[in-house]
Amino acid sequence: MAAEKYAGKILILATESCAYPGADAVGQGHQSYPANTYILRVRAPVLFPEKFYLDCFHKGVAGIIIMSCGVECPYEGAYEALAQRIDRVYPLMKERGLDIRRLRLTAICTVCTRAFIKEVTQMNDLIAELGPPGREQSEATSAA
Repeated sequence: MAAEKYAGKILILATESCAYPGADAVGQGHQSYPANTYILRVRAPVLFPEKFYLDCFHKGVAGIIIMSCGVECPYEGAYEALAQRIDRVYPLMKERGLDIRRLRLTAICTVCTRAFIKEVTQMNDLIAELGPPGREQSEATSAA
């Protein structure tokens, strides 16, 4: 009997002006994506501090995708500030033994259904490979 594939929670922070309508279009088109995906509609993901992401992983979220408008963000400078924030989260993740691929920033537009599904599927495949958050650290410790 084959072992079941790990299907940890994927949190998506979807901007209400771009990515969330894109996610909604996926549903309206009756397209499917992994059921372990939770979409949080947000005004601007730049409002979430570094600690938010670390707390999510600590509480068992296996992967986070920040789906934003990219450089087309209606809030001037927000995307650049968000990218800088995520760059500050990566070293904090490494300190905690978390694979930085668990956190992804991507631009999704209002009609980007294929891109939405591709991002979610890629994250789902990645977390199935990595297992629960923090396992990277325990495997590195046991190998030493």
